[in-house]
Amino acid sequence: MEAAIEVNGLRKRFGPTQALDGLSFAVQPGQVTGFVGPNGAGKSTTMRVILGLDAPDAGTALVGGQPYRSLRHPLSHLGSLLDAAALQPSRSARNHLLWLAHSQGLAARRVDEVVEQAGLGSAIRRKAGGFSLGMRQRLGIAAALLGDPPALMLDEPFNGMDPEGIVWMRGFLRSLAAQGRAILVSSHLMSELQDAADHLVVVGRGKVIADTSVAELIAAASGDRVAVRTAARTHAMTVLANAGATVAATGLETLTISGLTAERVVTLLNASAVPFSEVSAHRASLEEAYMELTREAVEFRAAPAEDANGSEGAAR
Repeated sequence: MEAAIEVNGLRKRFGPTQALDGLSFAVQPGQVTGFVGPNGAGKSTTMRVILGLDAPDAGTALVGGQPYRSLRHPLSHLGSLLDAAALQPSRSARNHLLWLAHSQGLAARRVDEVVEQAGLGSAIRRKAGGFSLGMRQRLGIAAALLGDPPALMLDEPFNGMDPEGIVWMRGFLRSLAAQGRAILVSSHLMSELQDAADHLVVVGRGKVIADTSVAELIAAASGDRVAVRTAARTHAMTVLANAGATVAATGLETLTISGLTAERVVTLLNASAVPFSEVSAHRASLEEAYMELTREAVEFRAAPAEDANGSEGAAR
């Protein structure tokens, strides 16, 4: 299956800052791919390069096998949301979408369809400048959907969303992927990506640190640790240590076990008549896994400001 978005060997320097350093990854159809990393990792720069807003020093970024700039009707290939504030504040939200639709040769009825999809409702008649950040995010998503593209790229779409909006966004992203679309979404909210993303590309210092499924990343971070709660702590420690486990007391009635599965721990404790009230396999959160991976990927410190042409000076 051909990747919807393919990044290969991207390099980009802003003055003394190496924003991208050989970055390569692909975004596949039918998946939500989370794009994460510390501030300064190169996420926003990568997205700008994909859209042709910044030119790479080396490497390629292709959308459906072609550079974005070469596409005749780009919104029909890749819909994007990089900045929810990039709109004319005195224009109504509906007119904002109508203007974009006209630029791509799309009918006005398509505006009504994306307004419904994005949950904008009656707010569509209001001036966009009066929208909250969460509503601007919805408007930006509606704009990204105008061309009914097979791929979407969203930068921090959860920002400004209230709890109801976050729940909606999670389900919306998954529904888009279920339609066969390729979704690339950056976020600092690991808890939201854990519930929304299938795949994860983790970047740091302009390089890919990990390119794997969310499930595999969490499994690797979880290790083989098992938590045990028992009033017979000393007896339990002896039984499990004799079976080859590494045992650590983490509380008056709690143990952490490495080297045995939860099922094996239960079997051993029952066989030795050791009472226990809980045995559970440790499951790391996506946030734990992310923090472990990016521990050494510190933020770039020397980054020029955005220039007058809108080129991004600081890689995020």
